[in-house]
Amino acid sequence: QVQVVESGGGLVQPGGSLRLSCVASGRILDISAMGWYRQAPGKEREMVARVVPHGATNYADSVKGRFTISKDNAKNTMYLQMNSVKPEDTAVYYCNAQGYYITASRFDTWGQGTQVTVSS
Repeated sequence: QVQVVESGGGLVQPGGSLRLSCVASGRILDISAMGWYRQAPGKEREMVARVVPHGATNYADSVKGRFTISKDNAKNTMYLQMNSVKPEDTAVYYCNAQGYYITASRFDTWGQGTQVTVSS
């Protein structure tokens, strides 16, 4: 079984910065993709940023130029550097990891989420 744990959320003022972390642990052979998603009250969950095989990254248009996703493969850890945050970035941020167990079967695992609130 794979566990995914997010950290780093909190309260930040508009224009400020925050760094989220996500650690995947367990009987992992390979992580093929990791991503950050968010869900605001009354809205559907949406993709924020994602790292896919070979290190390519995808960003939602709403965060391009402000957020940066990175991944430390040796530590099975992913980060989301959030700069110039806006009130509309307020949401629960979820980490998702996809890959293979050491048994070669696939996993697709979500974390419990971390709250990010942007407010003065």
